[in-house]
Amino acid sequence: MINIRRFFLIFFVTQIANADWFDDIKTNGNSEDLYRVLYYMPKGGDLHNHLTGAVFSEWWYDLALKQKSRGYEYYTKVRIENCREYGGDQFSRAPYYLMFRNITAHDYAKLDDCEKTEYKRLEELNQIEKTAWMNSIRLDKPHEGRDEFFQTHWNRLNALVQNPWLQAEIAATNIKAYAEEGMAYVEYQVSEGPYSDFNGEPIHAPEAFQILRARLNKEDVVNTGLLVKFQISILRFLPNAEDRLRTAYKLVNDNSDLFVAVNMVGREDNDKGYPLRFLNTLRELRHQYSGVKLSIHAGEVDEPNFHIRDTLHFGANRIGHGINLITDPDTMLLMRYGPYMVEINLISNLLLNYVSDYKEHPFPEYLRTGIPVALSSDDRGMWDSTMTDEFFVGTTEFNLSWDEIKMLSRTSLQHAFIDQEIKEELLEDYNGKIQQFEQHMQQKGLQNLDSMPKTRGFICRHYELCAR
Repeated sequence: MINIRRFFLIFFVTQIANADWFDDIKTNGNSEDLYRVLYYMPKGGDLHNHLTGAVFSEWWYDLALKQKSRGYEYYTKVRIENCREYGGDQFSRAPYYLMFRNITAHDYAKLDDCEKTEYKRLEELNQIEKTAWMNSIRLDKPHEGRDEFFQTHWNRLNALVQNPWLQAEIAATNIKAYAEEGMAYVEYQVSEGPYSDFNGEPIHAPEAFQILRARLNKEDVVNTGLLVKFQISILRFLPNAEDRLRTAYKLVNDNSDLFVAVNMVGREDNDKGYPLRFLNTLRELRHQYSGVKLSIHAGEVDEPNFHIRDTLHFGANRIGHGINLITDPDTMLLMRYGPYMVEINLISNLLLNYVSDYKEHPFPEYLRTGIPVALSSDDRGMWDSTMTDEFFVGTTEFNLSWDEIKMLSRTSLQHAFIDQEIKEELLEDYNGKIQQFEQHMQQKGLQNLDSMPKTRGFICRHYELCAR
């Protein structure tokens, strides 16, 4: 009994000390001090990350040019010469008036002479054009929002995302960057295709995934120590979404070393993708497959609906975004201290105008009423942000305590779509690393940390942290 009491006394005192040093930095330090702590601290997992949206513009540019060794050569649209008659479907996947849309040399050769004058080889862009090309992928201007993002950004990338070797390289680059931030685990969302070679010949999903697998097994990725798994995402509002869902389940089942889950994505204000549309299909699939997890983008809207409740009804394990859960108190009660987790994307929600100000964001309500939540980055390349930025926003806007920061990382690992044994190993490793970090901070404070890391555009624009 004495030993138990002593243990809890030591534990309690340690927790107070931990809180004291962090509270002192929040209260008496500056923004750079806080950012340094959040950057260098060990972190858990990023459970909501679209791989092709996680690529910074300069990575896209540099890695795309390197694909020339594999026969890929890219062109991008730099001017409008009115080569087509007025009109056309500007909401198609190939809108004529969309600048900086990327195509392969194979598709460039099919254009008529007039349209060819509108395009330039990617490597031949002048500095002004190159800057504009990079800015076209970022959502970094006040007038941009969800329409710009959903209707143009992905269409601009176009042929870049159809190259499986390029996708493998951006995965490797992302993984190495995440390791530098102290991440332990990440789940990337990728599409089942279409993929193609430089001649436009289709590359089927199993072959594309083998290319990805081979790249991740190379030494530079393996040595990061970061555990990486993937989800297959499908667009929920497509006419053939049910068939794509069936394909996704089979691909996850057949590639279980890489893939752990299926994710349903796409704008929820498109009524064609309402959750209960897929109830019967999912019941059918559960008769065929075991071990395939399901995460759904739900509640990513700025109006009340019952998408989260319906999503839980047909068996989702995690909820992506969950902003409007706050409008459904019965489902909130269901989720308190329960098995379902909400993947919170603070920066995404602001830039896509699902909240106009962080005072509107329900994240602290979920966190502090017992609904399992974890921070994630969504399309961080397009936001020009990092996982550290998500923690910085959370701490700055909602006064996160040190215990809450640790809880967010632990929750991310507890709800990862991995085997329980591996999950426990990750948690044990995280607990050891964060304890060591705390001890160093208590003993040496900020002197223990390296200098201010390079920051990205979002944190520079919104919080004036512009360290380069």
